[in-house]
Amino acid sequence: MTTRYFRLSEDVYAPGRWYLGDPVDEKFVEVEDPWMFSAGKPIQSLGLLRFPIDEPGRPLDYSEAGIGSTPILHAKLATVFAALAPEDVQLFAVDIPGSPEQFNMLVATRLVRCIDDKASREVEYWDPIKHKQPEKAGQYSSVAGMRIDPSKVGGAKVFRTWGWKVALIVSEELKKALEHTGATGMSFTEVS
Repeated sequence: MTTRYFRLSEDVYAPGRWYLGDPVDEKFVEVEDPWMFSAGKPIQSLGLLRFPIDEPGRPLDYSEAGIGSTPILHAKLATVFAALAPEDVQLFAVDIPGSPEQFNMLVATRLVRCIDDKASREVEYWDPIKHKQPEKAGQYSSVAGMRIDPSKVGGAKVFRTWGWKVALIVSEELKKALEHTGATGMSFTEVS
């Protein structure tokens, strides 16, 4: 039986929710490269990061913060990731000013080349001439209705997709465990 996989994203339709901004370090200086948190590889600790609340509202247990859409998890979700996918993630405690709850930043440490171009609704690649970004040649500029080939995933339970790193993918086992917590803010879309 093939494992099913799901894209995990923030529930942008959660009513009255908060919006978290770009991370700042202990001196309140913005992190230079917030995209490093979604690159699909391990990172070195940057010390305690703070994620300011850009728009106040109801706290979510799962949020995607700032321009890099960095996953921010309540401690109850971080516990699930640590227990079921310890080889696939790094978890860093973070500060959300004004919030008494413990939150963690999730970094998926695996990058898997598994997008199924033919099964996906639509894929477009960066054109180095048209888009004037030759360093992105061969990567996806757009993926709609994404589907992956589960046979290329290996044993990963959490990963980013090569060429389209904005997608955070979790296994069905992990999805069910996360849902079991009753956490707010999560949205799942099947991709397998």
